Amino acid sequence: MSPFAIEMLGSAAACITTLCWVPQALQIIRTRETRSISLSSQGAFAVGTALWLVYGIMIGSWPVMVANGLTLILVGSIIGLKLRFG
Repeated sequence: MSPFAIEMLGSAAACITTLCWVPQALQIIRTRETRSISLSSQGAFAVGTALWLVYGIMIGSWPVMVANGLTLILVGSIIGLKLRFG
């Protein structure tokens, strides 16, 4: 597989896994309902995502950096909403 094809595969995976958080964040923003969201699970996921972001920076992989940077923003928003609306 060519390096370009590998980057495109990584980019597609990054888009899908990042965009999957958008509906959850929008649902919480609309309903203010966070009772079913686990704060500890989201916190652990945020820490893992931050580590992936650092890893992406260290290896210079833009799909890893962009995907995890955006995911961290979305998950951080969900955590903020959870803290605000309980």
